[in-house]
Amino acid sequence: MILVTGANGALGRLVADELASRDEAVDVVLGTRSPRSTAERRVDFDDPASLDFTGVDTLLLISAGYGEDDTVIARHGAAISAAEKAGVRHLVYTSLSGDGDHLTYALAHRWTERRLRRGPLAWTILRNGLYAEFLADIAAAGPDGTIAAPLGEGRLAAVARADLAAVAARVTAEPELHAGQVYELVGEHALGGAELAAAIGGSYEPGSLGATREAVIAAGQALPYQVPMLLSTYSAVAGGFLDGSGIENNALRGLLGREPRSALDAYRAAVRSHVK
Repeated sequence: MILVTGANGALGRLVADELASRDEAVDVVLGTRSPRSTAERRVDFDDPASLDFTGVDTLLLISAGYGEDDTVIARHGAAISAAEKAGVRHLVYTSLSGDGDHLTYALAHRWTERRLRRGPLAWTILRNGLYAEFLADIAAAGPDGTIAAPLGEGRLAAVARADLAAVAARVTAEPELHAGQVYELVGEHALGGAELAAAIGGSYEPGSLGATREAVIAAGQALPYQVPMLLSTYSAVAGGFLDGSGIENNALRGLLGREPRSALDAYRAAVRSHVK
């Protein structure tokens, strides 16, 4: 049996759909905080008592990365310990791409990778690049069509979320073929601010990190820990650290078995959905 955590999240839902569409039948249970059917099981990372993985052969641990480092580490540590206790055979973890170590949210991912390496479970690590759809949030155009995100001249090797879901489903369905592997999964064509603006018929006039920080804080919608997360993302892109050039072996195309989806198209579609 396969259990997918975070099944109500954007990535988890896509993985569930991919597993359901496979030619070979697979027994899948969806982990969620609020189960609504017999195909779902309560899995709440903030309630260790709910982390019952009895009967699970393969656990797809989708990162619960929205929180301070100590919170995320506690969540992941509890999930891995519960998997070991329940006799799970293989754990697949969705981590962060290897060129993301400059990001403030990288530490919890690297801690989780180390925890898996030191434990008894068979494991596979999927080092996901940042979603193309995420760019629709952090590089959205203003009312006049101007993208002011402080990306500088940097570019991001973004990936369509659906492609990462397809890879996760494939690896999770056949984990024995991928035991002990760390797969880097980044986009093949890095996107810059000017290209994003052209895709939506706008213009690109990047602001400064300081002005962006002030605007984010003034908007009052971000939690305190989210502000440095966002600013470190802008800084890493602008500094040229997330353009994919630092990744030696990008496994995305090989694991997909086809050409990756256009990250630019995914960005454009996400922008349109936000407008609606």
